[in-house]
Amino acid sequence: HLAAVPDIAHELCQSGCTAIAYETVTAPVRGLPLLKPMSAVAGRVAIQAGATALQKSQGGSGILISGAEGMPPAKVLIIGAGTVGTNSAEVALGLQADVTIVDRTPANLARVKTQLGERLRTAAPDQVPDLVAGADLVIGAALVAGATAPRLVTREMLRTMRSGSVLVDVSIDQGGCFETSRPTTLAEPTYVEEGIVHYCVTNMPGDVPRTSTLALNHATLPFVQALADKGWEQACTDDPHLADGLNVKGGEICHPAVAEALLANRSD
Repeated sequence: HLAAVPDIAHELCQSGCTAIAYETVTAPVRGLPLLKPMSAVAGRVAIQAGATALQKSQGGSGILISGAEGMPPAKVLIIGAGTVGTNSAEVALGLQADVTIVDRTPANLARVKTQLGERLRTAAPDQVPDLVAGADLVIGAALVAGATAPRLVTREMLRTMRSGSVLVDVSIDQGGCFETSRPTTLAEPTYVEEGIVHYCVTNMPGDVPRTSTLALNHATLPFVQALADKGWEQACTDDPHLADGLNVKGGEICHPAVAEALLANRSD
């Protein structure tokens, strides 16, 4: 995700290599086929990680995500109705949580509602501050292909939440969508800020490596075969969707969204 790591982008340009990014290869039908399997895994892991972080022994508020007899379930807010958000919602609903998903595109909300059923609540972005205030677990699943993630939850919003509530920022590998996010590792996955537990592991699928590797290899193999058989230039000429994955060529950033994001970061 070069938009979030300008130093690596610079080194790739300096090296003279040609770099194709998993996250910007597209599909004939709108989508990101090489990002999708890892996004699906990350969305599912996010709920597992969030449910664990809610436990008192982990610094959380001590809420069971499913609730119990006579006790309400946790309120889960998911920001973004793409692959990550949809998979997060599916797992959270399976655990009997009270789930609301937010997206700026009504069509995305309609799709996920149809897919996952009437128990799923949907909301527009202008409702985020109120929803954050009442949430026990917030999943950040915002994505702008090739660009840094938009900051959608502010520090001020965190101050309205119950102490020990949890944020899981799946967008952290693209800069994060919470103002208070900073990258963490599987060795030390969480920290507490403003009384809120943050889980910001930059490679969530890495915690389930067997599933992740097999899923990613399955999606990647046809593109790798084309590159091996034809070379990158002919493969990209034959497949415009693979060509969309080109991020670095001839010492230059050649993906418009990545270039724009890197320029904005440099200006900051």
